[in-house]
Amino acid sequence: MTNPLLEDWDTPYGVPPFDRITDDDFRPAFDAALEEARENTAAIAMDLAPPDFANTIEAMEMADERLGRVLAPFFTLASTDSTPEREAMQRDFSPRLAAYSSEVTRNRALFRRIAMLWEERESLDLTEEQRRVLYLTHRGFVRSGARLEGEPAERLAAVKERLAVLGTQFTQNLLADERSWFMELGEGDLEGLPDFVVQSARAAGEEKGVDGPVVTLSRSLIVPFLQFSPRRELRQRAYEAWTSRGANGGETDNRAIAAEILALREERAKLLGYESFAAYKLETEMAKTPEAVRELLMRVWEPAKAAAEADAAVLERMLRDDGVEGRLEPWDWRYYAEKRRQAEHELDETVLKPYLQLDRMIEAAFAVAGRLFGLEFAPVDVPLHHPDARAWDVTRDGAHVALFIGDYFARGGKRSGAWATTLRSQRKLGGAKRPLVLNVCNFAKPPKGRPALLSWDDARTLFHEFGHALHQMLSDVTYESVSGTSVARDFVELPSQLYEHWLEVPEVLGEFATHAEMGKPMPDDLRDRLLKAATYDMGFQTVEYVASALVDLAFHEGAAPADPMQRQADVLDELGMPHAIRMRHAAPHFAHVFSGDGYSAGYYSYMWSEVMDADAFAAFEEAGDAFDPETAEKLERYILAAGGTDEADALYTRFRGRMPGVEPLLKGRGLLETMTPPPGPV
Repeated sequence: MTNPLLEDWDTPYGVPPFDRITDDDFRPAFDAALEEARENTAAIAMDLAPPDFANTIEAMEMADERLGRVLAPFFTLASTDSTPEREAMQRDFSPRLAAYSSEVTRNRALFRRIAMLWEERESLDLTEEQRRVLYLTHRGFVRSGARLEGEPAERLAAVKERLAVLGTQFTQNLLADERSWFMELGEGDLEGLPDFVVQSARAAGEEKGVDGPVVTLSRSLIVPFLQFSPRRELRQRAYEAWTSRGANGGETDNRAIAAEILALREERAKLLGYESFAAYKLETEMAKTPEAVRELLMRVWEPAKAAAEADAAVLERMLRDDGVEGRLEPWDWRYYAEKRRQAEHELDETVLKPYLQLDRMIEAAFAVAGRLFGLEFAPVDVPLHHPDARAWDVTRDGAHVALFIGDYFARGGKRSGAWATTLRSQRKLGGAKRPLVLNVCNFAKPPKGRPALLSWDDARTLFHEFGHALHQMLSDVTYESVSGTSVARDFVELPSQLYEHWLEVPEVLGEFATHAEMGKPMPDDLRDRLLKAATYDMGFQTVEYVASALVDLAFHEGAAPADPMQRQADVLDELGMPHAIRMRHAAPHFAHVFSGDGYSAGYYSYMWSEVMDADAFAAFEEAGDAFDPETAEKLERYILAAGGTDEADALYTRFRGRMPGVEPLLKGRGLLETMTPPPGPV
């Protein structure tokens, strides 16, 4: 029988034929596609014709196209609906992909062709985008060790393969811990929990095959449990399980894996001539140096810590008023912060959530994209990777722009968190291809027949990931290597974090925040209280994030720590980490940093991008209209459509006319008044 993964797909929009693909198809398809990629690369390297952009760089852009087509549906399934068989394949595929990557960059004949083009670049008749692609290709080969020979080259290849194995193992251990733990609740344990939490707990119990409600490690369930449960011992049990993922001993413990990853990253950097992995990694980012990252983070740390400590004193008094002896603990913070929010801002989550229906928030995200960029979204029925997933045809002026897929609910086999990815990226080379874009979230699934209700944080997450999706959907480049989100890591979060701002636009809430049962719009006074409380508890949120970013930087800035947990503890002690707040991501479950190289030495990127997103939205405010057409057109042209066709600071400056300072970020987080002395530009 024909392997559907190796066919030319005639499916609607070119979606992978998920209804025909089986797990048995992946191994033979991967083997065949990998071999084809090797043959294509060898043919480019051995081409007897003198190197030119078409026969070398463009040919390389297309060399592994079939491999990408096989891997896109595989990694979609592996991350959203994992099974033991898929996990075994991932453990097999990852080091082989790393080995293939090393083979390409170690191909001396291929690198000679690229180097010749680079040396002759001034005499070549290239477009600006082609110049950029040539630059990035040459730089990528050099940074991957193309100039190394002999034993150092062999060792670098071995390090990369081992890192691929360890990253996969780290991810699968974390998923195993998240999948296996749950806490059953008796009827008495439901005391104080709002209906939406009880319903989510019962739905989670059904998904786990338990006759009754449970708390799982899904953020959309455990966070509201910590906010509302008056049972302190249950809060502690749930919180400790949540924060000890990857550190429970046994086969799924990630601590030794993290140590080995850090040691290998340091070795990799040293082989390439860098003093540290952070120096290597940050060279291609906007920040450029570890010192610049630390400067930004410390500017924010001090006012955030001061705000958090002031809040902790208030919450501890509330704890005492409840007759509890001892200190305010991390499992107490969300509970008392929620009670304080209700008292000071008259915001009750049980009143707010019915106005934040998932379907209406999806409509809101679509409507904002329509007003800003003229996009329209129509639901379509196509084969997808899971029954929970939905798809929309995205058009503008009647022309197809993209297919957007949303997979919103938590389930046992899905990786935690939220992310955006593509099943196919936009490009024009080799026949124009429009993107297939996927947003993945982990919202609590409601009981059958009931609407899914979001927290305010969930709604922001939905808008955030849709901002990433727009970066992919509106991409307008020739080469896939610079398409969409193929930009510096500390720039990639700009479109996503910027898009969150439109959730707070009053007219958006007025139209789409409608009550799940009554259908009425959110009352003006509730909306105003919600927006007024936008910076509530921001000290806590900023401290837990910045602590994680500073620990990540410390892991990679100097010699790799033999004991990452001790290094983590030392950094937090040096910072004076407030007792009742822990890092957002401790090392054993810090997937951003240890599942792959993506955010390693780069978790700061969210804050670096936030400096820009606050300033970027101010451009709309200065225009007097959150939907100002001229500003939206510039945002699309210079940021969303441009992909990685130029340096990030150049793209941003074209949009805004200048680079921003840190003040808009601090103002947006409600921390500006605690900042002394006044900060300068980043």
